[in-house]
Amino acid sequence: MTEKPLTHKEALATVIQALGGTWDTERAVLALRVAGYEPKDQEAAGKEARHNLRELAKAGLITRPDPDQAVYRLA
Repeated sequence: MTEKPLTHKEALATVIQALGGTWDTERAVLALRVAGYEPKDQEAAGKEARHNLRELAKAGLITRPDPDQAVYRLA
C-alpha cells in the first residue's frame, strides 16, 4: 500500500509546526520547494504560498498578528 503524498497545505503545516518562528511568502515558498512543489515561475510559487498561508490561518494553525503585514506565526 502506497501512502498518498501530502498536499501543499499539509506539507507547509508540517514544516511550520516543526520549525516555528515567523512565516512570510518567501519562507513558505522555500518550504514548499523543499517539499517537492515545482512551480512554473516565481509568481506561481508566491501565489501558492500565500494561498496556503491563508488556509492555515483559517484552520487556526497560524495567526497573523499584524493585519498590515503578511507575516504569520504559530497560533
